[in-house]
Amino acid sequence: MASMASVIASGRPLRSVLYIPGSKARALEKARGLSADAIIFDLEDAVAPEEKAAARDVLAQALDEGGYGNRARIVRINGLDSPWGADDLAVFGSHPGVEAVLIPKVNRAADLDAVAATTGKPLWAMMETAQGMLNAGEIAAHPRLEGMVMGTNDLAKELGARHRADRLALQTGLGLCLLAARAFGRVIVDGVYNAFKDEAGLRAECVQGRDMGFDGKTLIHPAQIDIANAAFAPSMAELDLAHRQIAAFNAATAAGQGVAVVDGKIVENLHIVMAQAVLGKAQMIAALSE
Repeated sequence: MASMASVIASGRPLRSVLYIPGSKARALEKARGLSADAIIFDLEDAVAPEEKAAARDVLAQALDEGGYGNRARIVRINGLDSPWGADDLAVFGSHPGVEAVLIPKVNRAADLDAVAATTGKPLWAMMETAQGMLNAGEIAAHPRLEGMVMGTNDLAKELGARHRADRLALQTGLGLCLLAARAFGRVIVDGVYNAFKDEAGLRAECVQGRDMGFDGKTLIHPAQIDIANAAFAPSMAELDLAHRQIAAFNAATAAGQGVAVVDGKIVENLHIVMAQAVLGKAQMIAALSE
């Protein structure tokens, strides 16, 4: 089984990251046939307090049975300050079917230390509090952290923000976390879109997140997967441009020139690095489809 570290190091796509309640056996079964790039098996918000212990058993059995293919498998535990977090970590911190542990409401790097001391799994952090936004840099710098997940619902609640299609109130937090993730080479995925029947709204928010620089989007319903996968995949136009940029730059280099021109725009080495990344992502997506 590939580790999450190798998944991230390889640049594996994480376009669609679907939350699945750990208490719902039927949903866990259905998830085996979905085209999400990753699954967050949720023991926190999606599970009622009276179902926490049972959910742990249901999820452990599902992961024992396997069948989730090459999707990234992440378990969101309850916080260690809750009555359930330590037991969650005891089960899933060493489970062979789990690739990473997602910690809720991370406010500072120290919040990761207790989990890091208990499990050898890669850690992911929910970024969903005002303190978390202000401390995004130190959180991203934690040596055991490999991914960050935006919790935009909780962040909006804490800010007292009103819903806007442009997510104006959330832009500062989104930007701070993106900067932190990129500074330290972490994966970062955008928050959920709540109106799962609103395809146009979801598509617009996916495009916004993609253009900001997010690797993918967390989702609350299987109906959202195809839209996220399409939005965060290179388009045919982007692939065509990448091929033409590389060809033009190679020709310019062979002629002893340091830059090329494509569609009236200068192409330098940094553009070639980006073009190669686009083509590499397309190849990874094609491999997933196979």
